[in-house]
Amino acid sequence: MRQVGQILLVVFLCSFNIANISDPPKSITSKEDIVFANVSDFAEETYTQLGDKDLFFKPYKLALNGYFAMLNSNKLRNKDYITIVDMTKSCNELRMFVIETKTWKVVHKSLVAHGMKTGEEFAKDFSNIENSHQSSLGFYKTGEVYNGKHDMSVKLDGMEPFNDKARERGVVIHAADYVSHDYIKSNGRLGRSYGCPAIPREGYEGIVDKIKEGSCFFIYYPNKEYLKKSKYVNSKIDKPINCDGELLTTN
Repeated sequence: MRQVGQILLVVFLCSFNIANISDPPKSITSKEDIVFANVSDFAEETYTQLGDKDLFFKPYKLALNGYFAMLNSNKLRNKDYITIVDMTKSCNELRMFVIETKTWKVVHKSLVAHGMKTGEEFAKDFSNIENSHQSSLGFYKTGEVYNGKHDMSVKLDGMEPFNDKARERGVVIHAADYVSHDYIKSNGRLGRSYGCPAIPREGYEGIVDKIKEGSCFFIYYPNKEYLKKSKYVNSKIDKPINCDGELLTTN
């Protein structure tokens, strides 16, 4: 009887070990475990995920520098969207990109106008001076929605010396008939604004609903003075970032 008991014990232990071996181990590279040491690494990974060749890597990476700097200093009420306007591209091309930070996907891209004295088809001259009718470079924070001469519009607050006169200049996001593919066909190029980033009427309200009230808005051009002096472009975030774009404390 004692021998039978010993045999049963051995069978039980063997079956227990086999069951444990057959259970798959927990992955140490699951989504929750991925942490990026810096913004550059995070930018490279998420740029690949975006998979949108119309958005170039350099403005995207610089936009993330500013976004995380603004996030780190609690300047963003709306953390869910980043808007990038790439002024290196022709105004006849899609050059405004809205990125959702919950999924790191481009959820909208469109035409966008530049100021009438910033250039013809291509932008080249920028200013922060009132009545210059030029676009201003740099990082903005979107403000409140209001009804003005362009109907529903979104205020912009410039966050840098290159664009901090945006409110007093009346630089806002608004829709315009001259921002459309039909206008390009008739006139050879997109229409131009007094310095506002004007966008198409089609889908306009949906865009505003996403990016209004405190999201990051970045107008990019490789101006040497701007790239050298912008605190947001040159910001260094010393906190790790998880795959959801959340800044992690080092404590």
